[in-house]
Amino acid sequence: MYKWGVYGKNYRSQSEKEFASDLSTNKIVFTYEDFRITYVIKKHYIPDFYLPEYDIYIEYKGYFKSSDRTKHLLVQKQNPDLDIRFVFQNSSNRLSKKSKTTYADWCDRYNFKWAEDKIPNTWLKIKK
Repeated sequence: MYKWGVYGKNYRSQSEKEFASDLSTNKIVFTYEDFRITYVIKKHYIPDFYLPEYDIYIEYKGYFKSSDRTKHLLVQKQNPDLDIRFVFQNSSNRLSKKSKTTYADWCDRYNFKWAEDKIPNTWLKIKK
């Protein structure tokens, strides 16, 4: 069981809890890990956050592992109608010590919208 709770929910990390708290403070309706999205290789993918008023899935990342990147490319390919976006603690982190590619570069290359630390207001202008 997770050890970080806020508003009756438990989160996998302290940073996800803080992100959820920020969403709540800004009165943004969200759910946390309520959806299972099927993709090949694994049985399902559980996005961190879903903003139902905007139909946006948010993956909040501190560390962006190779396995996560592979999973997200598969999910994107197999679920092209889903709007999955990333919020990074530090988007300028490199994919590995040997790579010059940052998390932000990777998202740009594969057409994922991304932000640093918080959801930008531009993401919240159009409700579904």
